[in-house]
Amino acid sequence: MFLLNFEKLKEEMKQFLTKWKTPLLWLAGLLVLVVCWQIWDGLLDGGLALAAIIPGVSGGKLVTGEPLTTDLVREGSPSLLRNEIDKRIVRIRPMSTPIDQLSRWNGARKSSSMIVDYYSVDVKPTKSFTKTAYTAPASGSADESHKKAKIDAVDNSIFEVSETILVQGVKGYEPDGTTQSNADLVLYIAAKDEETGSLTVYPVNGMKIGTVENCVPSIPANKQLIRMGRAATELDVQTAQFSALPVKSQNYCQIFKMQIEQSTFQKIANKEVEWDFSDAEEAAIYDMRLGMEKSFMFGVKNTIFDPRKKENVMLTGGIWWQAGNHYTYDPTKEMTQDDLIDMMRQAFTGNGGNKRKILIGGSVFIGLINKIEMTKVVMAREDKVKWGIDFSEISSKFGKLYVLYSEVFDDCGMHDYGFIFDPEFIQKWSHVPFGAQELDLKKAGVRNTDALVLTEASCLTLRYPAAHMRIEPLG
Repeated sequence: MFLLNFEKLKEEMKQFLTKWKTPLLWLAGLLVLVVCWQIWDGLLDGGLALAAIIPGVSGGKLVTGEPLTTDLVREGSPSLLRNEIDKRIVRIRPMSTPIDQLSRWNGARKSSSMIVDYYSVDVKPTKSFTKTAYTAPASGSADESHKKAKIDAVDNSIFEVSETILVQGVKGYEPDGTTQSNADLVLYIAAKDEETGSLTVYPVNGMKIGTVENCVPSIPANKQLIRMGRAATELDVQTAQFSALPVKSQNYCQIFKMQIEQSTFQKIANKEVEWDFSDAEEAAIYDMRLGMEKSFMFGVKNTIFDPRKKENVMLTGGIWWQAGNHYTYDPTKEMTQDDLIDMMRQAFTGNGGNKRKILIGGSVFIGLINKIEMTKVVMAREDKVKWGIDFSEISSKFGKLYVLYSEVFDDCGMHDYGFIFDPEFIQKWSHVPFGAQELDLKKAGVRNTDALVLTEASCLTLRYPAAHMRIEPLG
């Protein structure tokens, strides 16, 4: 009986194995894979992984034994992959922060210190005024000595020997010496007194007094003297030296920060509209840039001590105070095209700047400009997009202005103020580039939130201060 049962059991087992052979083989293979994976994972935990980042012969880093992934790239070359926030920041409401937008678009220079020393070069003044009047002799008393004259300017230092001077408002004479010319009087500087700086000049288009030709005519006081080109003789090898020495200035980098947090429950809560961490981040960046714009524009350079934190706080100086040119207007009167031309003339002449500059201002000031009826002399052209900003262009014979309303001026109570700056001569310095750092507040046991801190330590400086102009109302 036992043998019959055994044979029956054996036959049933044979039928079972025949029926489930394939699934059992798959199960055995899966168990083998699991065991192999556990062994491999143990080797990795023991530091025996084959993949490695090894140094190259020239200081570089090489990846062996594993495909190149973003994690390995960030480990071996942290700055190779840019964070998305660096590229996104210039696209967050650029019209509201033109100064910050432009400085980011042009790129920042790396500063190894929070204190930035920089040099700017000024241009030599081109005009002065007569300090005292020069009176020509009477007709019967003129002699050869009156072919030259000694004159004094308010600032004699800007003139050198062999230069020519245009005396604006004093007419010269035709070659006959008696017919007054349409051209202004031109003088040639023959000598300069080493002690007093007085200029000995000869007339280029002088008058005839009695029998003496080419004498210096009378020159009233307070007449404008415009410095023109030098005139050398054939045998001249040398001339008066000229050197431009850069002037050292200083600014402080300011540490700008913004922190965004979102609790876990807020993240998983059902919302009526889509609003996630990225939306909060964008709003925070905009607020941060708006604050930076005000500091970059009107900040005062200083260091103050925070008694609670027991640390010094460095504050950056704004470019408004760095500008070397200044223009005032009467806000009680309607601004005319003549006023605009005078403003552009002062902004574009005598400072060595470019012929394309940016004008930003408060709502009242920009409104006054918009009310001006433009003609062919001063043309208001269609909007122009530059540096990611839509500007209105005003063109004149002196240069072109890209005009934009800046809400920062209104926020600071400067509705009727304006600022003209040369974009080629504005420089951003960055001690800590703009970046984002995630804080693990959950792991630290502080709060059950997702947290992100935005940080930048930077400042702005102006090269060639005279190329930038503050515009202020009278009174």
